[in-house]
Amino acid sequence: MFRLRLACILAASGVLLSACATAPATSTPQTLTVMTHDSFSATDKIIAAFESAHGAKVMFVKAGDAGTALNKAILSKDKPLADVFYGVDNTFLTRALTEGIYEPYASPLLADIPDSFKLDPQNGALPVDYGDVCLNYDRAYFTQHKLSPPQSLEDLLKPEYKSLLVVEDPGASSPGLAFLLTTIGHFGPNGFLDFWKGLVQNGVLVVNDWETAYNTQFSGSSGHGPRPIVVSYNSSPAFEVVNAPTPPAEAPTVAIVSDDTCFRQVEFVGILKGTTHRALAEAWVDFMLSKTFQEDMPLQMYVFPVNSKASVGDAFARLMAIPTKTANVPADQIAANRDNWIKAWREVVLQ
Repeated sequence: MFRLRLACILAASGVLLSACATAPATSTPQTLTVMTHDSFSATDKIIAAFESAHGAKVMFVKAGDAGTALNKAILSKDKPLADVFYGVDNTFLTRALTEGIYEPYASPLLADIPDSFKLDPQNGALPVDYGDVCLNYDRAYFTQHKLSPPQSLEDLLKPEYKSLLVVEDPGASSPGLAFLLTTIGHFGPNGFLDFWKGLVQNGVLVVNDWETAYNTQFSGSSGHGPRPIVVSYNSSPAFEVVNAPTPPAEAPTVAIVSDDTCFRQVEFVGILKGTTHRALAEAWVDFMLSKTFQEDMPLQMYVFPVNSKASVGDAFARLMAIPTKTANVPADQIAANRDNWIKAWREVVLQ
């Protein structure tokens, strides 16, 4: 009864739910399976409201970092593991589209999303959020060691930063691939490998995914490792403040947002081919694009909404450092060269 009442209240307030179309209490709810990357998060009450409004149960399957999750979706496309897949981003999008894992769906909520985020003209993958992958550093480490933090990619090659950086494998991790593309955008396709050779000589550590890099190897407040520089997001310092038991006066970590040091990431949701719950899957996609879900995201996943009618809130906006100029690699170049760039990177870095 509480869930039904909540759903009706939300619907009356303009929330994109199907007009309290709750199934009778005696019926067995449908189960919608949503596969996501490991960083997915949403407020329990909005998930409960969706379930009540649609007479459904939503089951989330966290499948690793975005690259790993996409691999699972591709390998299982003949017998899909879920009805919906959220988390592929613009660095891996062309691979998902080439493999044909999605069923097209032109959500009516696309009308509220700027065209710049719509990268799939067939509407198999619909944009949900965006954020910037940037270098982050541990403020305390640099203060204690009386060392100025790096402000450019070139700085990372200096001897004072030897063995301080941890990055993610671009073949398995979306932030890892975003950082690789940052170096390609900055140094060019003919110069990025020389930069990476320099990073290897300067002791860069490569791990498989963001969770390991940030929570295990990074020395910032959420991490317990030895390395004070990590590839993460420009929203990570805000996360450190908002999620602290006692919010500090300033963030313990800092995002480096100098020109050409960040890469803008857009994340997408799509209905997987072979779903047996097509109507419910459409409703879920609509829900993720709705103002309700979009305004929940900033302090849940620390990303920006793509829905132009959604706001991020003062706390999130105040704590964010936004890059003025991100590194750019055109989508067609990513599609044509991504696999070769990763292969070349591996030959240089993981040999």
